[in-house]
Amino acid sequence: MIPWAVIGLWVAAVAVLAPFAAGLDKVKSDKVVDYLPSGAESTTVAALEEKLPGGGVNDFVVVYYRAAGITADDRTTAERHLAVLDRKYPGPPTDSAPPSIPAGENGPHTVGADGDKTTGSSSRVQDSRDGKALLFAHSVGTASGEPSAYLPALRKLLEDRPAGLEAKVTGPGAIEGDIDAVFDGIDAKLMITTVIVVTVLLILIYRSPVLWLLPLLAVGCAALISMAAVHLLAKNFGVVVNEQSAAVLVILVFGVGTDYALLIVARYREVLQTEADTNRAMSVALRSAGPAIIASAGTVAAGLLCLLAADLNSTSGLGPVGAVGVACALIAMLTLFPALLLVLGRWVFWPKVPKVLPAGVTGAVAGQARWDRLGAWIDRRKGLAAFGSVVFLGAVALGLLGGPGSLRSQDQFVKTPESVSGFTLVTRHFPHIGGQPITVIAPTAKKDAVLEAAEAVKGVSQVVPGRSGAEYAEITVFPKDAPDSPAERRTLKALRAAVDKVEPAAAVGGPSAQNLDTATTSARDEKIVIPLVLVVITLILGALLRAVAAPVVLILTVVVSFAAAIGASTLVFEHIFGFKGIDPGLPLLGFLFLVALGVDYNIFLMHRAREESLLHGTRRGILGSLSATGGVITSAGVVLAATFAVLATLPLVPMAELGFLVAFGVLLDTLLVRSILVPAVGLRLGSRLWWPSALGRHTDPEDADGQASVPIGRERALRN
Repeated sequence: MIPWAVIGLWVAAVAVLAPFAAGLDKVKSDKVVDYLPSGAESTTVAALEEKLPGGGVNDFVVVYYRAAGITADDRTTAERHLAVLDRKYPGPPTDSAPPSIPAGENGPHTVGADGDKTTGSSSRVQDSRDGKALLFAHSVGTASGEPSAYLPALRKLLEDRPAGLEAKVTGPGAIEGDIDAVFDGIDAKLMITTVIVVTVLLILIYRSPVLWLLPLLAVGCAALISMAAVHLLAKNFGVVVNEQSAAVLVILVFGVGTDYALLIVARYREVLQTEADTNRAMSVALRSAGPAIIASAGTVAAGLLCLLAADLNSTSGLGPVGAVGVACALIAMLTLFPALLLVLGRWVFWPKVPKVLPAGVTGAVAGQARWDRLGAWIDRRKGLAAFGSVVFLGAVALGLLGGPGSLRSQDQFVKTPESVSGFTLVTRHFPHIGGQPITVIAPTAKKDAVLEAAEAVKGVSQVVPGRSGAEYAEITVFPKDAPDSPAERRTLKALRAAVDKVEPAAAVGGPSAQNLDTATTSARDEKIVIPLVLVVITLILGALLRAVAAPVVLILTVVVSFAAAIGASTLVFEHIFGFKGIDPGLPLLGFLFLVALGVDYNIFLMHRAREESLLHGTRRGILGSLSATGGVITSAGVVLAATFAVLATLPLVPMAELGFLVAFGVLLDTLLVRSILVPAVGLRLGSRLWWPSALGRHTDPEDADGQASVPIGRERALRN
């Protein structure tokens, strides 16, 4: 390796690709269809709405509240605000009057322009039966831009109102706008927070004034290159990149990149105790640690690419984005990072500079004594250690049995925004309104027939015709029940069945339908992607370890670990964090990250164990691997968990849930599964762990079953 040449190539690459990395925001897309299932009815509706006169729409509800009761001035203010909104933020053209909020059981209660309560008026402003609230619905065409672009101005417009009158903007458009506002500037905040967390941990791990900077520099370059690569993928190959996948990209690159750096440094420091020449020492270190690191990266990347089989657009798009990030981290840590270490020489480890030890003397690894003691304890009680670990993990997994349901749109925020507090006012003072509007798109020629079919569905409060185009027409359906409730979902399914019977080409969509389709598709994706991930990772493990038994054991341990992690997380989400549901995509993404990343640490442990077993037998190989890698793998696990924990600080529940689940799961896997369960099972199985390879066909001289051993020489074992 020529260090300066490698560094020069990286400097050139960063200079060329930096503009593309900076332009990642330009190719991000957070349209509704980017998060929906590609083949769902709600996705079809969202796409067809763009073809109607005026294009797509964003629906808002403006609600007013006065504790002492609505006054005539309040009603006049609401009418005035509505008129201004119609003028400044017009909706698309329609063949009929804008949809009104359905009336209660006692007849329609509307408010005229003069502020007097009337019955049967065409006014879109309605008052609550308790006389304390007003509301009206308003649609804004997508020609006005994304909701986040004008929502602040729209809310400011409502500030011109009588003292004591509350006014809030809610509805699907406001929720979307508030979500976009949460992501505003989040990339920079996420990057800064991640860098700070990794920096602190590296300083604590290395206790060196210089060494901590090199992994950070290398992984920072990897993050920049990965952002540029994702930009080019999105621009030239249509890969969907949204705020969620961009956030995961940064976390993933920093997490796995730092892990690879820790493993390289550990092996490099070890070799420096027997090799005076730093170039040769690095070459030996990379040859030793490289296969495990490459297999680790390949496992995570292959698992991520399995997401391409998912039908949910947001999940499918995360696959290539994450795989690119892992690949860039791998390349940077196997080229740039070693080059930086070589340029600075041994003194980079100051104040603990490794020295060449006399022949036959083996240097101790930091903290090795603790791992020797743990290994000795597991060796004496391997059955108890394995059984106890499985029982503990199984008990924790029981948290899955009593978890909350799926997360609703209005419950996605950690802190309550105006769109959610406004929604609460609507449900409190207008209980007859029920669910949020459902959009039906039907061929124009069949519009009337579809409308009649929708009116006949039980659970539907009102049906209103909307825009009509040359090919398709829009119908707005108001359900009676609360959004995302079981009753509303029954109404949705009945509505789809009734509409399909009249016109198969018609489609039912809208926010509630989107949530239903997302939950249904997530369940479908789990059944397809999870088995695919397990097969792919098992094959990679088999190729690396040249065995069948070991990969199966490792996969089973990480699956049990995942079940425990999501069980514990479910309890934490509900009883500590107070979240009102689980994001439908969480189980699949959590499984992918925890299985792929959990297998990572098992790869590092078992690859070294196989290497040692070729020389000393399985028992000493496992104990030696645990002793040599325990400290560095635990450090890597803590770093990875901390980087994913950064996601848990974001003010969106789905991101917070993913961050906590992966962080907790990685720690559980690092501290229990990899440190106790895997070594205990390996010691219990002995050389059978390597079946059917040559190593597995020879009895370990120290196997627990006490059978006679057949010596295995290093050369013979390597040949097999």
